[in-house]
Amino acid sequence: MKVVLQRVREASVRVDGEAIAEIGPGLLILIGVAHGDTAEHAQALAKQVSALRLFEDAQGKMNRSVADVHGELLVVSQFTLVADLSKGTRPSFDPAAPPEHASALIAVFAETLRQTGLSVREGRFGARMDVALVNDGPVTCVLETN
Repeated sequence: MKVVLQRVREASVRVDGEAIAEIGPGLLILIGVAHGDTAEHAQALAKQVSALRLFEDAQGKMNRSVADVHGELLVVSQFTLVADLSKGTRPSFDPAAPPEHASALIAVFAETLRQTGLSVREGRFGARMDVALVNDGPVTCVLETN
């Protein structure tokens, strides 16, 4: 499982021109699920994300979590994150988990985040989405299970 975290001032998702989710300050979380990922991986990753100190304190140091700043989360599935780019010029998506498995684990991830008391919005699994964001910093980090 891999997540790309982007600290944002705002972010939104549109599907077929319709706004389906938007947040103010917080984290845009792009998430990809690979073969072998489990619900335990999803829960552990969600707990780590909720505790990460990616927001600045009064001294300008990254000492505050998304909960500390009352930020929001936008979770967007993105199977291309787990693509294999090691051969040739075309990505292989063989490492990606089947849609049913990936969808279930992303749901576990999002629900675990909600259980921490955070405000969580989601994209639409399997849809072609237009994702817009205003990156704050910019601050972008990558986390992986394995």
